[in-house]
Amino acid sequence: MFFLCLQNIPALDIAITEKEAEASLKGEYNRSLLYYGELSSAGRLELNSRCTFSGGISLGKAEGITDIKLFTAARVDPLEGKPLHLTLGYIYNGLPEYEAHSHTILPVVAYNAKRAGIAIGMGLRFTSFFTEPALFESMLSFSGYFNFINNETLCIGINCANFDDFSVKNMGAYSFGLNSSVRLNGQWSLINELRLLQSGSVGLSSNFYGIALRTGVKFTW
Repeated sequence: MFFLCLQNIPALDIAITEKEAEASLKGEYNRSLLYYGELSSAGRLELNSRCTFSGGISLGKAEGITDIKLFTAARVDPLEGKPLHLTLGYIYNGLPEYEAHSHTILPVVAYNAKRAGIAIGMGLRFTSFFTEPALFESMLSFSGYFNFINNETLCIGINCANFDDFSVKNMGAYSFGLNSSVRLNGQWSLINELRLLQSGSVGLSSNFYGIALRTGVKFTW
């Protein structure tokens, strides 16, 4: 029935306006895991400068622990020429050794300007441990940033958040970061981030503070 209805609709003019791929390596030290390393990759596809689809995978490793993270998201910019974004994301976090699996649906409203921006959403998370019934949690998700420098070659800023592409933390478990992006040319960029964060078991309150350094490359075309 859906495809029959599409026959009566004029062909949509859909164009790919931007593509992006990113890879990064993160090292973290905290009281709960001591050393933790993570390798991540992500991609983004923009259509008609109004709709964006993204996804990625991250593999983390500590002593006796393997951390698997996946995300996919769809973003719409409802107002042409305005940096207002509506995003619906899905995030999976898994610890195979502990049979722990977490599934999160995250709707977010964001206003991302060149100098500063904020994002607010509500994380809806289901977490299961071993064979126990899934635990449901709803969490207020917030992030904000301020860029001291943002020009054609360099971006340096600070941010505060309790969620990112690969994870959503409990209310109050915020991290603080200093980040930079060096644009080598029109396509390649180097990205770096130094972050003070809270770390703990997936689905439980975080009580351990850690420091993490993430570095990587981004290719846009």
